[in-house]
Amino acid sequence: MTNQTLSRADTLKLSESVRSAIQTFGIGFVFLAICIFFSLSSEFFLSWNNVSNVLRQSSINGILAVGVTFVILTGGIDLSVGSVMALVGVVAGSMLTLASPYPMPLGIGVGLMVGCLCGLVSGALVAYLRLPSFVATLGMLSMARGLTLIYTDGRPIPNLLPEFKWLGAGTVAGVPVPAVILLAVFIVAWVTLKHTSFGRYIYAVGGNERAAKASGVSTRFVITMSYVVSGVLAGLGGLLLTARTTAALPQAGVGYELDAIAAVVIGGTSLAGGRGTLVGSLFGALIIGTLNNGMDLLGISSNYQQFLKGAIIIAAVIVDRSRK
Repeated sequence: MTNQTLSRADTLKLSESVRSAIQTFGIGFVFLAICIFFSLSSEFFLSWNNVSNVLRQSSINGILAVGVTFVILTGGIDLSVGSVMALVGVVAGSMLTLASPYPMPLGIGVGLMVGCLCGLVSGALVAYLRLPSFVATLGMLSMARGLTLIYTDGRPIPNLLPEFKWLGAGTVAGVPVPAVILLAVFIVAWVTLKHTSFGRYIYAVGGNERAAKASGVSTRFVITMSYVVSGVLAGLGGLLLTARTTAALPQAGVGYELDAIAAVVIGGTSLAGGRGTLVGSLFGALIIGTLNNGMDLLGISSNYQQFLKGAIIIAAVIVDRSRK
């Protein structure tokens, strides 16, 4: 009887270990399988120029996904990041033209402060006024886009500083600058979630907000700061997008919030909060970028690309619910 009990315990332990390994490394295997498929389908896929292009495209979405991960881990959602990107881009872009007297660090700093303020407003609405995050950030999406159009009168801002455009188009030792910035953001965010009390509180609030509050956690502050992180990183993504397009466009960032949320969900972060990893979100962003690039190389219509992306999101949510 004892041997049978031990056998069952060992089997359960092995099963749990296998399940944990699949959840941890499964997204990496999916990404590898996608890369193998496209490398066999197109001779250009593994060329360094194309790989560099994928990294450049995926980096902005990866930065947004890192910020959105903080919000979703608390059980919320941030629909405003695309509009915040555009607002930050035009504000910073207007200060970083050839005719502008402002130095580049000041323009970048002001842009990031705008993103921070947008995140602070959204977070305060959710944490202190108890608005549903969907409603609060949907409102911010509309307000930020409206402010962008008011600020620019619907016109692009050209003639940006060459050193600013380098942030979007330059390289460091052959690696695209946006990819280097994404790596730095990822490291800081990973350390924050894994090795700081704030990171532990993020998971605690998402897992059970009432229990976290009863344990002495300032849940309102934690929720608000998660949106601030998302706003700042949306601002950073907006700066990189503006630098990459070489002009501040009022229509920039449309649809980016959906790609960021998709990357987080595909990466295994639970929409209910309390469970997920930044590594998964990073792979999710790479998968979306690789799929877009690979399907472009194969000449697949963008309409089919949108359909496939939606199907992947639904599949990821179904998998998340089945885990529960």
